[in-house]
Amino acid sequence: MQNKFAFVVFLLIGMATTAQNELKGTITSKQTGTPIMGTVYIPQLEKGTAADFDGNYTLKNIPDGNYTIIFSYLGYSTVSLKLNFIGNNIFTEDMQMVESAVEMEEVIVSTPFHKLQSENVMKVERVSTSELNSAGAVTLADGIKNIPGVDIISTGEGIGKPVIRGLSSNRVLTYTQGVRLENQQFGDEHGLGINEAGVESVEVIKGPASLLYGSDALGGVLYLNPEKFAPFNETHGDISSSYFSNTLGTSTNLGVKTSGKKLKFLSRGSYSSFSDYKTGADYRVTNSRFNEKDFKTGIQYLGTKFKSTVRYNYNRSNIGIADEIGEQTKSTKLELPFQEIDNHILSLDNTLFLKNSSLDLKMGYLFNDRREFEDDPTLAALRMQLTTFNYDLKYNLPDFGKFETIVGLQGMFQNNKNKGEEILIPDANTTDVGILATSHYHLEKLDLQAGVRFDSRKIKSEAARSIEDSDYIPALDKTFTSFTAALGGKVDLSELTSVRLNFASGFRAPNLAELTSNGIHEGTNRYERGNYNLNNEQNFQTDLSLEYRNEHLEFFVNGFYNAVKNYIFISPTNEIIDDTPVYDYLQDDAKLYGGEMGFHLHPHPLDWLHFESSFETVTGKLQNDDYLPLIPANSIQNTFRVEFEDGKTRKKSSAFITLKNIFDQTNISDFETRTGGYSLLSAGVESSFKIDKFLLKVGLNGTNLTDKKYVAHLSRFKPEGIFNIGRSVNFSLKLEF
Repeated sequence: MQNKFAFVVFLLIGMATTAQNELKGTITSKQTGTPIMGTVYIPQLEKGTAADFDGNYTLKNIPDGNYTIIFSYLGYSTVSLKLNFIGNNIFTEDMQMVESAVEMEEVIVSTPFHKLQSENVMKVERVSTSELNSAGAVTLADGIKNIPGVDIISTGEGIGKPVIRGLSSNRVLTYTQGVRLENQQFGDEHGLGINEAGVESVEVIKGPASLLYGSDALGGVLYLNPEKFAPFNETHGDISSSYFSNTLGTSTNLGVKTSGKKLKFLSRGSYSSFSDYKTGADYRVTNSRFNEKDFKTGIQYLGTKFKSTVRYNYNRSNIGIADEIGEQTKSTKLELPFQEIDNHILSLDNTLFLKNSSLDLKMGYLFNDRREFEDDPTLAALRMQLTTFNYDLKYNLPDFGKFETIVGLQGMFQNNKNKGEEILIPDANTTDVGILATSHYHLEKLDLQAGVRFDSRKIKSEAARSIEDSDYIPALDKTFTSFTAALGGKVDLSELTSVRLNFASGFRAPNLAELTSNGIHEGTNRYERGNYNLNNEQNFQTDLSLEYRNEHLEFFVNGFYNAVKNYIFISPTNEIIDDTPVYDYLQDDAKLYGGEMGFHLHPHPLDWLHFESSFETVTGKLQNDDYLPLIPANSIQNTFRVEFEDGKTRKKSSAFITLKNIFDQTNISDFETRTGGYSLLSAGVESSFKIDKFLLKVGLNGTNLTDKKYVAHLSRFKPEGIFNIGRSVNFSLKLEF
């Protein structure tokens, strides 16, 4: 079988052309005709260049193929066009760009056809990690909660789990380095395990994405884009450090990258350490301290017929487990109990360029070693080792008229092993296989996209504990299958107004905890009993969005209705086992509905002035009209921001002030309590200075500036009445060279 596979690969390589094409031209302003030092970028190749002072650009060594070319420059509308390169030719494309007060568009990577947001059928939220850090985010999870429609289930400052429109845990899939992240997402106290250093941007798909990603993408996808390699024949480096006054925390990272004609390399390391956070009630939450080490590296080869990228990420997180207020200290040394988590991610991304098509193969190897120390700092009471291999093979067919089509095969092999005395889930193997096909149809004012998919997931677990024990877990051998589909369209009603309408189905196979749990889960203070007879969760969501933009104003409104069949939830019983309340996993149909709306005012010619406002709401109910748990409260956020491009020495400056109002959450499940509303004020300034060949960035920001005492509805410390973090003044310094 392996020999046959190798023969097919070499046959395809032999079919690939050895041609080297070249793209050149000039970039000018359509209004004035003056040259523009714009950027030219080919997303499929991760290859780009910048025009010179006269607006001239040249991009060499382009393989044969049909590629999207992106022209962008600050203050001008981003332009996307497709060119077919063939036959070792020189292609000329002179671009006239139109001035615009709208911020530059980026290519959306999480959707299959790599479109600009304005061309995408599916609305995807995208934000850079530099923006999150400028707003005072302590961790990556802490930053994403400010994206409309996104929140986090938090356990202090060290652990945050994404929530997209009311769905979380195994209903939200995270992708990093182009592969799905697997790190025991079933646990509320299990965080992302990804450091923001070396992550360039975050994309959020809000809604079923099972067509693209399979099981566990029923609620949406959090897609983390790694930092880009250096441009051709350039070497860059940077070092940065941040200080957070509330936790006396520090975070430092160092990165270098270099690029030659065909080979590119990058490497980045970071270290963070935080003491117990201080609440607005003037006490510190004992043992909420944590520290994190992170290392990322990558190498890329780009030839005329083949592109290959290898990336590796190692993350060690040490997180204190806080459960009550005790000794008040500023120490960063962990106390019992605490978690120690190692996360290894190795990814390989290969693209074979054919004449008018391409073959993409992504593979990932992940190893998650999760340890929990309770009484002895040298002996883990709980230790779970999760090994995952996943693959994603896609063939981009030659364009047929206005149609772009992709067919694909995806899969995963996963093994869970217990090495400690405590068992939350049994030893098990999980095998996924999925096939898909999707097409995009493009006209001048209309884009349509549709696709279908079939998946199979097999879960086989071993028995755990003795059959005579009351907490015995029997062996499991089950297979779950599902068909999913999606249909969407984007229509430009006018030059300024567009509408998106999407229909999508998704599914999620029950996880091991839901199927097999039988014992006390210390992290949640519950005795949890799984249900062997659980079925797939299956949902169907309708999503409608309206967008309007001119040179002064951008406005959007998104609405969704999500019907979930066989929604799995945990429900309290009247039983007590070992002085712990018993909860059972049950199923019922559910519905979630709501949306987001907002505007961005940037009055021309005062392009430096920005006012942004957004509102988000979601309601979740079971079929009997009982409310679902862990649904975020409604909120409204207003931001006033100024940005200046200053000149020769001070290159760029910005300042912001944000007020976020979170409303009362009274729509609660049977085992939740209402949460009062509160307001959080934050502000910050940032400037960058050009000093010889160095760029120095200095930032100062503050969060919860009024030192408000509050408890977030999705805080896992809420049952103990422990407040969230109080005022923090943060300082950052970054040197690029």
